[in-house]
Amino acid sequence: MLSISITKKPVITEEQLFMLSVLTVNGGNYLYNLLLGRILGPEQFSDAAILITMLLVLSFVAMTFQLAAAKFTVTLSETILGAFVKKIYKNAIMVGIFFGAMVVVFAKDLQEIFHTSSSMMFTIFGIGVPLYFLMSVNRGFFQGKKQFKLLSVTYQAEMFTRLGLTLILVLLFHSQSSVVIAVGVLVSLIVGLFPLNYEKKQFTSKVVFPKKELTQVKKFFVITAFYELSQIIINNSDILLVKHYFEAYDAGLYASLALIGRIVYFVAWMFVMLLLPTVVQLKKEGKDTTKVLMKYVSYIAIIATTIILACAMFPTIIVQMLFGNDYVQIASLLWKYAFATGVFAVANIFAYYFLSLDKYVPVLVSAIFGALQVLLVVFYHTSLEQVVHVQMIAMTFLLFTQVIFFFIDAKKVSMNGKK
Repeated sequence: MLSISITKKPVITEEQLFMLSVLTVNGGNYLYNLLLGRILGPEQFSDAAILITMLLVLSFVAMTFQLAAAKFTVTLSETILGAFVKKIYKNAIMVGIFFGAMVVVFAKDLQEIFHTSSSMMFTIFGIGVPLYFLMSVNRGFFQGKKQFKLLSVTYQAEMFTRLGLTLILVLLFHSQSSVVIAVGVLVSLIVGLFPLNYEKKQFTSKVVFPKKELTQVKKFFVITAFYELSQIIINNSDILLVKHYFEAYDAGLYASLALIGRIVYFVAWMFVMLLLPTVVQLKKEGKDTTKVLMKYVSYIAIIATTIILACAMFPTIIVQMLFGNDYVQIASLLWKYAFATGVFAVANIFAYYFLSLDKYVPVLVSAIFGALQVLLVVFYHTSLEQVVHVQMIAMTFLLFTQVIFFFIDAKKVSMNGKK
């Protein structure tokens, strides 16, 4: 009797599951910020916004390790992968301890610079910094192996712990909000370490990492670190500078504006996570990578346009729904900030695409415009509106430059292909 085996396709792929997970995590992080904004009010929320911004800064620094782990998990052979695993974990711990110690040592100076109510919040945060680096390397290996289920679990564990624990502590100890928020962040980083990407044979491997591959890793690492620095500047310098130049109330208003306007960027990050391993794999196989880029650029452009239009048509309703009447003053700036962030998100997809292909000019371009944005805010900050306007200008020129580079590079590739 003839037996026929039917292989059923999974109802949902791991990539689709990860996308849903990222949306859930971003939604949870948004809820976390919105609830803190409502519970604390503009002045106290400005302190919370500094911690949240520092966490974002930390995520960009640690992303250097995550991207390196993801890329070289794909490109390195199994025989030397164990040596790479040992080396990157060791370096992540060392760098994490260094940055964490710096935050702890200069906690009081940070309090004075950002006019916060406590220095203890920086001390607690500093203790958690090494954990974030370990967590990022762990995630990088899941990303490179395309183990998106496990990658999703680490993100969700971190988010749900921070959301639940922080809100409970804030409600119990409202007067010490900045300290309890830091405690919530620290505990969430411990939980986010699991599940661990642990294979005993890799950690006990006696193989020496070859110099040729080590040189490639160092080059990628330095370039990526440089790019992530530009990301930190573009993404977070405005909040830090506003906190420095403006009163606590205005800084709290701006923090809520930034939070609402950055929806598109957080959604875009989901596509970046999928883009890098896919492009690296296609390049390894000698296949065309531009279709993947165009697909993700289209997704982000559509999402960004939708959000900008919504912010332009219903600014007051959006602010009232998300933060309440205390923040309604910034409603008129909402679509403008969303525009600046949306343009940056699209430019970011181009930059990570070229980074995946080991083409580094867009990295330099991003750094230049990141520095330009800081200078513009330093010189033009008479009002919150002016701060937003200069960012719109800087990010528009950034995207324009990245697109020009893409066409120049595509033309070169085409000409080389014909030869």
